[in-house]
Amino acid sequence: MVMTHASLSHAFPAKAPLDRRQAVDKTIELEIDGTRQRLRLCANRPGLPPVLIVQAGPGFPLLNEVKKYRQRLDLEENFLVAYWEQRGCGPAASRDVQAVSRATQVNDLGVVLRRLAAHTGQKAVVLGISLGATVALQAAAPAADSIKALVLVSVDTDLAAGDASAQAFLQAHCVGHENRKIARLNAKLGAPPYLSVAPFQLRARLLGDLGAVEKGRRFGALLRELLASLVRTYGWLGAARTLRNMNAIQEKMLPQLASLNLFANWPAPPVPVHYIFGKNDPLCPETLVRKIADTLTREDSLTSIPGAGHMLHFDEPVAIRALIAQAHSRA
Repeated sequence: MVMTHASLSHAFPAKAPLDRRQAVDKTIELEIDGTRQRLRLCANRPGLPPVLIVQAGPGFPLLNEVKKYRQRLDLEENFLVAYWEQRGCGPAASRDVQAVSRATQVNDLGVVLRRLAAHTGQKAVVLGISLGATVALQAAAPAADSIKALVLVSVDTDLAAGDASAQAFLQAHCVGHENRKIARLNAKLGAPPYLSVAPFQLRARLLGDLGAVEKGRRFGALLRELLASLVRTYGWLGAARTLRNMNAIQEKMLPQLASLNLFANWPAPPVPVHYIFGKNDPLCPETLVRKIADTLTREDSLTSIPGAGHMLHFDEPVAIRALIAQAHSRA
């Protein structure tokens, strides 16, 4: 089923003014295969159905973004929101960082889902973002007994195709760009694959400055917001360790991710899957979206939103809330 932006917007009302009082706000420490991970549970009242957030990556922290999620999406009004800080992320120990891989991310998510189901007595809707959506898609089959549905934002399916699309986008937008610095940095970037931190982060900077990450926000503003949130959440020392861990995980995982192509062995999870993409996201081009559409079952849906970028859960929070509500009610 292909859904439109308009149908999502009318399916769920605009959010009420943010109520900062929460009946539930606690952080659970998890030990998984010798690593320490954290799960923060937030809700405006007890007994709400769970939504587990699997953040983008590789190496991105999440607990520092709880405030932003609450301000933009305010899922806590209708759900118990579980913010999962993955293995090695945040100010984690170096040994946890060294234990990160594509396989451990998928296995860890299965463990977290089962523990969340045991804690709440309910199956969770999983909100996966970018690489987090990929991990959720791959973990869904073995953890299907703990999942109600998947809501996948800008899922990474074929990294080589996404990289090629992003390179074409940058070349088209940087030729003759009024900001000569952007064009100069794009020339420095070169062609994919980007197997180390420096070019990977340079591309993120260029995509951000061209509005492909969050609509209307340049990379500098996004970076300042990130640094402020890290210090607010983890303190100065913790923020420094978090950035160190993010770089270390990226160095470790980028070579592993270069060969990622889910279409070679499509996961086909036995739960409803709701895909959503921004049409201004060069990392998820229309060619890949059409290939995903060919995998849909009768219970699945796919939505494309004009003007939205890769982090469209922040660009179009009403659509995301509506999709989660529909996923919960239909599953």
